[in-house]
Amino acid sequence: MDTIQRKIDMEHMDKEAIEEAARILIQGGLVAFPTETVYGLGANALDANASSKIYEAKGRPSDNPLIVHIAELNALDKIAEAIPKKALLLANEFWPGPLTMIFHKKNIVPLGTTGGLNTVAVRMPSHKLALALIKASGGYIAAPSANTSGRPSPTKASHVAEDMEGRIDMILDGGMVGIGIESTIVDMTSEPPMILRPGYINQEMLESVIGEVAVDKTILAEEELKDRPKAPGMRYKHYAPKGELTILEGEEESVIREITRLTKEKIEQNYKVGIIATDETIDRYEAGQVKSIGNRSDEETISHNLYNVLREFDELKVDFIYSESFSDGKLGVAIMNRLLKAAGHKIIHIEGGKK
Repeated sequence: MDTIQRKIDMEHMDKEAIEEAARILIQGGLVAFPTETVYGLGANALDANASSKIYEAKGRPSDNPLIVHIAELNALDKIAEAIPKKALLLANEFWPGPLTMIFHKKNIVPLGTTGGLNTVAVRMPSHKLALALIKASGGYIAAPSANTSGRPSPTKASHVAEDMEGRIDMILDGGMVGIGIESTIVDMTSEPPMILRPGYINQEMLESVIGEVAVDKTILAEEELKDRPKAPGMRYKHYAPKGELTILEGEEESVIREITRLTKEKIEQNYKVGIIATDETIDRYEAGQVKSIGNRSDEETISHNLYNVLREFDELKVDFIYSESFSDGKLGVAIMNRLLKAAGHKIIHIEGGKK
């Protein structure tokens, strides 16, 4: 299969390219497109055969549910039932935006889209190209991240092409995304509602709208989910670079000292080493391939750069990656969730306390 690529000027969007992509989706094909979080790999959410192509292209386990993307709030009624008042309050506050909510599904949504579950995950992205494509293609696009299953999620079209060239019909290139990590997922079928995947919209923000919100215990835990996953990213190792990633957590000086020691040790063994640092610490490392993931005083830069940095290390063909820890702030839980998944929960706790 030849994968069509279309570069989209976000100031003057190419309607013909969007209509071409919509036709592909309507006919059961696959189109990658940007959202404000990461690039998604889209198919007609109401077509079980189309959804099955996503699993095939990604090499994704068939029990890992897909998220249905909509462009208008009234589209929710067609695919979800027993929509609680709290969900509407959250939708009014955070949609369009990086929030996914799980509902009981209606029969129109095939089990092939939901990973065999009787629930459906739904979100309304804020990216204007995503919204235009959803509207043009019929209103319901199932779209996980547009990467090979288990690899770092794509934050620009070149990442998608690296993984999906020849596997999908089309890539809409809308430039680099903004947030850089996947949406927050909240299960609205439980009471209180429960965060199943952390993201840009955190627990405090949710609770300011609807009161108590629980957090799934596996988000930062090493234990694996034993039941069928209710949301993407709950069971399987995700976001992983090709090099072996280890996170070091503790007081800043101790972390820098230990990363430096480990790096020297691996280099002496003729391995290639990558280091994930920040703007504040990048100059403290004298060996290895050192990359800043962003600025701790502006943590959104960290989420924005996370997957891009992991993919850059793949390009450099590093054998080992050592990363500082990022557990504080509004996005700390979300960033650490992604890093821990990428590292297979390989973390070294250094005496001296957390930073």
